[in-house]
Amino acid sequence: MPDENPSVLIIDDDPEFRDSVGRLLRTVGLHTRQFSSVSDFLKADQVDGPSCLVLDVRMPGQSGLELQRDLAAANRQMPIIFITAHADVPMTVQAMKGGAIEFLTKPFRDQDLLEAVGVGLARDRARRESDRALSVLRQRFETLSSREREVIIQVVAGRLNKQIANDIGISESTVKVHRTNLMRKMKARSLPELSRMADMLKLAPEKL
Repeated sequence: MPDENPSVLIIDDDPEFRDSVGRLLRTVGLHTRQFSSVSDFLKADQVDGPSCLVLDVRMPGQSGLELQRDLAAANRQMPIIFITAHADVPMTVQAMKGGAIEFLTKPFRDQDLLEAVGVGLARDRARRESDRALSVLRQRFETLSSREREVIIQVVAGRLNKQIANDIGISESTVKVHRTNLMRKMKARSLPELSRMADMLKLAPEKL
């Protein structure tokens, strides 16, 4: 399946710097959007495809580090590459602890930025694919009956059909029917695959 077009979002109050980064990224076929401040970025529509931020640390108004913190608080996951002309150790540590891909000090090598952007876009693409897969699993899980949901939790906990039947007060043959039905609805071809799905859905086994 063809992926959505990736975008690199550049936030820096220096127009010449924004333009130079934009030109560099376009040479490798990347779409860019430029913003002169964090507030301009926050007012803009969100991009649809994989994306990453090239973000200045110090700007008038909200700083890059403050934006990183606010995005994390809002659970808006965007890979960030920090750029600064005046780095110090605490600033760098804060950025990297917050999950930044890279922290580049001006002037930097073009290749360093291109490599960091490549890592950021790959990470965001993987996250989006994982989110899509989880959404599909949740939709499948919603099709299960309440009894099938009971059974799936017991199955992935390693319980045998006879034990499940005894635990929830139904016949062993009925458990087998529920197992067959839930495997079909979840599109699981094996018990290990069903267990991986349960892990992704964070289905907690009951205390047995």
